[in-house]
Amino acid sequence: MGGNCCADLEERIAELESSVAHKGNRRLSLKISGWVSEQVMYWDDGVESNVYVQSLGTAFASNFNFTGKAQITKDLSAGYVLHVEAITSDTYTTSQDRPTGGGVFSGVPNSLQVLYSYWYLQSETYGRVSVGQLSPADDSAVVALDSSGTLPAAYWVAYDVFGFKVRGNFAPNDSLVWGNAGSCRGYGGGPGDCNGVPLNIVRYDTPTLHGFSASVSWGDDDNAAVAGRYINTHGDFTLKGVVTYSETTNSAKGAPPQGNLKYTQASIYTQHNPSGWFAQGAWGRLDQSPNPQDNPVTNTWYFKSGVRLGLTSIGKTIPYGEVLKSYDGALLINDGGTPLNPADDTARVLKGSETTFWGFGVVQEIDAAAMSVWLRYRDHEVDLPGIETKGLSTVVFGAFINF
Repeated sequence: MGGNCCADLEERIAELESSVAHKGNRRLSLKISGWVSEQVMYWDDGVESNVYVQSLGTAFASNFNFTGKAQITKDLSAGYVLHVEAITSDTYTTSQDRPTGGGVFSGVPNSLQVLYSYWYLQSETYGRVSVGQLSPADDSAVVALDSSGTLPAAYWVAYDVFGFKVRGNFAPNDSLVWGNAGSCRGYGGGPGDCNGVPLNIVRYDTPTLHGFSASVSWGDDDNAAVAGRYINTHGDFTLKGVVTYSETTNSAKGAPPQGNLKYTQASIYTQHNPSGWFAQGAWGRLDQSPNPQDNPVTNTWYFKSGVRLGLTSIGKTIPYGEVLKSYDGALLINDGGTPLNPADDTARVLKGSETTFWGFGVVQEIDAAAMSVWLRYRDHEVDLPGIETKGLSTVVFGAFINF
């Protein structure tokens, strides 16, 4: 071997080291993880039908996460989370006229958007304080209970058709989208999981004691939330529960002038571990104060059940069924006269409206690839006083793979 071999090898190693990701802070750990999620959706609204290829939408879209922490003392650690989504086409912003939807935060398709960016201090004794853009105490609180394996396929939000118009004989300038058929009135998604998007907040999470824990958060424009949780195993059963309350005075989130929107939700999830049977029930209540338009209180109910079956060696096969009912929740928008300009639009909640989503599907877990694939059907219907409407149905095939 030539005399320059070692020098050449050292030079090559230095070059490789300079070209890979590395930590600037050697005392702080770095972990990169995430998932890729895409789906194919067939939809039929009674007038038109089509097939879209899209991501799962904000909060479930393909992403990469940078997380890490450093131990300060035996009891205290500091850490960070940076969660960046790669939006191809967001299910929350597609419609009959828009097959490719922009990200909820970025506003454009095929883009990157930051979902979470925050630091935290955590004590095993006293709990955790987080500061930055992250979930309020009640964001996805019901969704987070679901450990059935069906979560990417089914939960209590109008995910696939959120921006789709409801077909019907509406009065001139009136319109309704399926995301408002059981509305959060601008306070997040719908029909469930109101206050369901990350915000700039300060959040505190207690330690867990005998399965019980709690969270409280406060954010910009007086968004306040509190949640209490219980997670434990009793014999052959896993039992989970949550109760939350939140309110906002932010008019951009739907709060009335000089008033607030108030949201309460509760859920119970149970699973019989030997058989794999599971069930989840959830309830949400949305109200406002003051109420100059006399908008009714909206109540939403959701139930899902299924079973985790060991039919093959590749992973669990999970058939499930779901149903959602939302009462007095349809938010009708009236175009004030200027097309595509929401500044002069007005909105009212229809008393006597009733929204029903129901569906079924099957999820197949592929353990060797940390992957889930699913096929599902969902039907959407809304009954409005004095207005005839058409339902909307979807058939979706999708997949979700972790890295």
